[in-house]
Amino acid sequence: MRAARIVLRGASGSSAAAASVAPVPRTVERFSRYSPSPLSMKQLLDFGSDNACERTSFAFLRQELPVRLANILKEIDILPDRLVKTSSVQLVRSWYIQSLMDLVEFHEKSPEDHKALSDFVDALIKVRNRHHDVVPTMAQGIIEYKDSGAVDPVTNQNLQYFLDRFYMNRISTRMLMNQHILIFSDSKTGNPTHIGSIDPQCDVVAVVQDAYESARMLCDQYYLVSPELKLTQVNGKVPDQPIHIVYVPSHLHHMLFELFKNAMRATVEHQESQPSLTPIEVTVVLGNEDLTIKISDRGGGVPLRIIDRLFSYTYTTAPTPVMDNSRNAPLAGFGYGLPISRLYAKYFQGDLNLYSLSGYGTDAIIYLKALSSESIEKLPVFNKSAFKHYQAGPEAGDWCTPSKEPRNLAKEKVAM
Repeated sequence: MRAARIVLRGASGSSAAAASVAPVPRTVERFSRYSPSPLSMKQLLDFGSDNACERTSFAFLRQELPVRLANILKEIDILPDRLVKTSSVQLVRSWYIQSLMDLVEFHEKSPEDHKALSDFVDALIKVRNRHHDVVPTMAQGIIEYKDSGAVDPVTNQNLQYFLDRFYMNRISTRMLMNQHILIFSDSKTGNPTHIGSIDPQCDVVAVVQDAYESARMLCDQYYLVSPELKLTQVNGKVPDQPIHIVYVPSHLHHMLFELFKNAMRATVEHQESQPSLTPIEVTVVLGNEDLTIKISDRGGGVPLRIIDRLFSYTYTTAPTPVMDNSRNAPLAGFGYGLPISRLYAKYFQGDLNLYSLSGYGTDAIIYLKALSSESIEKLPVFNKSAFKHYQAGPEAGDWCTPSKEPRNLAKEKVAM
């Protein structure tokens, strides 16, 4: 993997950090001036399979990971002061700063030093473990923020914007760390047919079936019944052949498992009075550019006005969970399943959409790139455009708002 060129740029808004927050180390300021360097799946694959040079990976990651961490730290510091001051967000912020400082120490070490290379793997494992509970801890910070006072619609919109970028940043840093750890760690714990966490011949249908069985087991435990799976695959590139793409199976499983859980819950609850459950239908299609997976259920669907809320981090139908100090911090109830699943799809330039027929059912569609050369990381960058997004105030709508009661035109003055 040839280290991508890192572009220096000026970041705006550094003075906007909340005054009550500890000052950002100068190192964070320095690395936040660089743009992250997105890699393609093909680059990651070629590097691991043909030219697995640990020194090259070391030289790239000791620069790239601090850049990605610093960029998102700048965005944390321009969040509302009341949010940044919550204990949970302060904890997450401290983890990111500590991890950045740990990695920067390797800038003084030579890639030819074998001990430095070994220590770097240990440092990556330490950072990965430190960030294990980032998602639920940040989620808890949002809950603390909402509980401490009202949140206006514009701030809610900005939070959605930030959390999409924050969690996408986390997906990307974990991806890079896992690749290096799995390929160069002394303890080979990964799948021997994989290149790090990437499967060069990912059997999409097998992942679909595995995710279905995992969700079905949960559904059976909770409802004592579950819908069957009806699966169809169409290989539009090589007819009648199994469908394989270059992908990260764990990412795909994460998306599918979440969608199957939702489809099963809706189906069982909507059809509880029926003698049998309608199967969940899955269609997997490989085209020249896209790999598409459609999951269709007969779970009654949801109204159009609800669809966007399902991807909101501040909306959930489950009760708010209670955080504890265990390593198994709860995610159910934070409402993060669908929005983070969509980020996994978008990470390599795909997407995840829901199409509902209210009163009938829902189609969930995952789009992935069929070609590894087009599966390129989608990364947030902190720049003037991002900074301005947080500063935007409410604007008057340019569409009429419908009223529930008809206007009394007899009392209106006629415009001449």
